[in-house]
This record gives sequence, structure tokens and C-alpha cells, in this order.
Amino acid sequence: MPPSTFTPSPFCPPPLLSAPHVQTLLPYVLRNGKGVTLRRERITLPDGDFLDLDFADLPRHGVHQNSPPSPTEDERRSWPLVLLLHGLEGNTHSGYIFETIRHLAGYGIPSVPLNHRGCSGEPNRSPRAYHSGETRDLAFVVAWLGEKFPGRRLMAVGFSMGANMLIKYLGERGSDTPLRAGVAVSPPFDLGRGSDRMAEGFNNLYTQTFLRRLKRKTVAKTALYQGILDVPTVLAARTLRGFDNAFLAPVYGFRDADDYYTQASSGQFLAGIRVPTLIIRAKDDPFFDPADIPYAVLNANPFLTPAIPEKGGHVGFMEGVGKFWAEREAARFLNLNTADTKEHEERN
Repeated sequence: MPPSTFTPSPFCPPPLLSAPHVQTLLPYVLRNGKGVTLRRERITLPDGDFLDLDFADLPRHGVHQNSPPSPTEDERRSWPLVLLLHGLEGNTHSGYIFETIRHLAGYGIPSVPLNHRGCSGEPNRSPRAYHSGETRDLAFVVAWLGEKFPGRRLMAVGFSMGANMLIKYLGERGSDTPLRAGVAVSPPFDLGRGSDRMAEGFNNLYTQTFLRRLKRKTVAKTALYQGILDVPTVLAARTLRGFDNAFLAPVYGFRDADDYYTQASSGQFLAGIRVPTLIIRAKDDPFFDPADIPYAVLNANPFLTPAIPEKGGHVGFMEGVGKFWAEREAARFLNLNTADTKEHEERN
């Protein structure tokens, strides 16, 4: 597949909305699921656990003025399909997921958000949960979609943790993947640096919110963890690094949190990507150290299109009330690559 010729548009937030935490928090409040209908389908994993996919019914009109009419059944069978991957302790009802669904629908592109294990509102059956480097579940879902919808062009968008997961998957697979294009929004290129950054200052408020949710899920599955981990130690964790040491390492077989970060950080997988991929990351993302942005690799791989604006916060990128740049650019990029793919296939 040829590299993309996409050129990102500039991100220009209003001055009063440009601060990194404003960009991070305000979109969280303002994004909503208005006009989006989801249909759930549960799939069984090889280990007997399950994942819930929520297919988004394509609205008659998306966010664009010239949105296409409702598709025929023949059109549906040939249209692309975009897999959406949420971030840490998100789900398919996260605001950025809804916003992406609407922007894709504006181009007539249907999507299917994935709930990672334990994120669909029901505890999963296995001691395993999910983490930034968990690409086995992602690979299974991508293969399942390819079998269920043969002939459809599969693409994916990941946010934050989901972006790390997507980059790692694409880098591991190279050209050997059913996915034809990808978008990674606010990826943590270096998980260790990011974990330490989340323990600092105002970021610790985000961390405590994440930890409360993660610990609640651990308590709900206490019986599954007997002989695997020490639940009181997990509940005593005050940082993400502490949680990863107490929970992720023993459940997934890592030596410790540092071993997990070393193996799972997405930055090392960028060079291996061989499908057009848009990488969106703000320089002022409060969750991450701006020094971890690997400009050399981003610019050297012709399959990567970096969009690294000065502002944007973490999964924010709000240009005004109801105007979200990252979701818009993601949909525009995937729509362009849908057209590029058709032309490439017709020529060959």
C-alpha cells in the first residue's frame, strides 16, 4: 500500500481555550453522544473471556453539510469499517469515541468501537484486563472483523492508551495486517516517562481518578486473583507505577513496571509501520514529556504522517465549542486513504 499524501490542517485554538489542562478537561465535559446509536455484539476470545463491540449505526446525516444519504445493503457490504480504541478506563461511550463516529459518518464511513476487557459495564471472566501493550486481543478483533466482513477496508483509530496499542500492533505486523490505515491520537511514546509525569502536580488528580476505577475493578474480581497477586498491595498503590508493579506485572508476567514499560512503549514500534498512519500529539500534552516525541522516526518513515501542534492538551484539540480538530482530521485522513486504496487496487 502506498504511503499517504495527507497534509494535516493547522490546529488553532482560541487563546482562552489554549491552556493544556483546559484543552484536556473541557472537551471531556462538552463531548456527548447525541445522535449516535450503538448495537452491541459480544465475541468470545480463545481463552474463554469475552469482548464487547458496539457497532455504530450510520446516521442519515453526519457533521458535514453534504453528508451522504442512507446506504443500500450493497453499499454497506463494500464500505470501509473503522475500529475505534478507547483510552485508559474509557469505553465505547467516551466522548471522543462519539465525536469520531459522527465525523466518520459525515463521510459515509461506519465504525465499531471496542470495549477493552472489563470496560463494557460487566466484569470480564479472566484475571487479565487490558494494558497499553495488549495487542493479542486487538489482533483477534481485527482478524474477526476481517472474517465477518470480507472485502471491506478495515482501518482503526486509537486514543491515548488505545493509540499506544494501535501503534504497537501496526509496528509488530508491518504490512501483514488487514488494517489499511490508522490514526493514533495522543499516544504515550514512552510509558515510563508518562507514568512518572502522571504523579506530578495537577496530573496526580487525573491519576487518582484512574486508580479509583482500576481498584474498584480489582475488588470486583478478587476471587480470580487468589495466588496471582496481593490485592491489599494493589489497593495501597498511590501512583500508576505502583499499580503497574502490583497488578499488571504479576497478572501479565512482567518482572515489574519498568519491564512492562520497556516492552510496551509505542515509540519503538513506529519504524515498523507499513500502512498509512496519522500520528496526532500535542507538544503541551500534560500527561507526557514533550522530549519523548521521536521526531526523527516520525519523519523518516514515509508511512507516518505526524501532526504535532504546539497546543491541544491530552485528547483535547478543541477549536471552539463543539469543534474538535483531532476527530475531524482523523476522519479526513481515513476518508482520503479510502479513496487512495480504491485507486491503488484498481491500478493493480
